[in-house]
Amino acid sequence: MCTTCGCGNGRDDPEHRHAANPLAPWSAPAPLDQGTRLVSLEVDVLEKNDRYAAANRTAFAAQAIQAINVMSSPGSGKTSLLVRTIEAMRGARPAAVIEGDQETARDAERIRATGAPATQINTGKGCHLDAQAVGRAFATLAPAAGSVLFIENVGNLVCPAAFDLGEAAKVVVLSVTEGEDKPLKYPEMFRVASLLLLNKADLLPYVDFDVEFALQCARRVNPGLPAILTSAKTGVGIDEWLDWIERGRTPRVAVAR
Repeated sequence: MCTTCGCGNGRDDPEHRHAANPLAPWSAPAPLDQGTRLVSLEVDVLEKNDRYAAANRTAFAAQAIQAINVMSSPGSGKTSLLVRTIEAMRGARPAAVIEGDQETARDAERIRATGAPATQINTGKGCHLDAQAVGRAFATLAPAAGSVLFIENVGNLVCPAAFDLGEAAKVVVLSVTEGEDKPLKYPEMFRVASLLLLNKADLLPYVDFDVEFALQCARRVNPGLPAILTSAKTGVGIDEWLDWIERGRTPRVAVAR
């Protein structure tokens, strides 16, 4: 018996050809019949999402809504940073938040405590927000014209980077309690970002985190990526963050009916 494929032929049989073992998924596929062609089909699974994103972008522009997609791993301090940001903006410009989490409405409740409107999207097993869900949430939220709309994405450094939500900018938050090499391990997230917020700066005296090396890693995948050192607790970098938001303010655009 052949010990390679388990057939009854001897290994020294010159006419023997090893067959693919159906029980071994790593086995090479059986040869195709003569005249058979392999056709590779690639379907853009994001096509539907992109259509919704384009519709969102049109709706945002019609009301001069500046939508900012805030992304990070879990525990980076996104919600605390948004609470501090909204409090600092109070009286200067309206803000609203779409919250994304797999479960609970805790983050939306924290945002509403600032007086800003917020709506929660629970994705269940989903690891990111999509444009259709954001469009529905936007219609429900109905923020004031000229608002900053923060979209706090599900905590995940992979999936959210691939989905256009119709936002004006993607902002990635990296806390100093994480590894400095995260940008190299999750390059797409940092490649698509317009800004890096290096958060929890108040903890720098207590953690082994090299700020310069973290920035070097980020700029290896996204040269020229601007970065701001921030702390929701002390307010470090908040004014610079607000200035960045204001520079990207969205003008109102007339939309043809």
